[in-house]
Amino acid sequence: MALHNLIGQEGEQAACDYLIGKGYTVRETNWRLGHLEIDIVAHERDTNVLHIVEVKTRSGDVDHHDPMEAITPKKIRNLVNAANGYLGAFDLKMAVQYDVMIITGTAPDFHIQLIEDAFQPPLRTIR
Repeated sequence: MALHNLIGQEGEQAACDYLIGKGYTVRETNWRLGHLEIDIVAHERDTNVLHIVEVKTRSGDVDHHDPMEAITPKKIRNLVNAANGYLGAFDLKMAVQYDVMIITGTAPDFHIQLIEDAFQPPLRTIR
């Protein structure tokens, strides 16, 4: 397995552990709908909010590269379309919040930043 894939898996596991520690229930990881993927699908206990979490893991110095730059309009459209597919596949009637987790450093000493409600879905998501 390529090093960047291993780092990504470690970062996603750290993200799941972080969310669970904050009282979230992780419903799915790496959920796929065709070519679309959601890194983490979670919800907070006692809420009707589904969290679609995009995880960006970087082992190097993020001062020279902002991980949020990877959240492009196309990425946002893909996440929204995947979230709509998830809601439909499980017949869920929940509000959706799009969060981004930025994981930096190396395991086990990751620095984790949760950006809640990082973006709103665009009005048009198809294509």
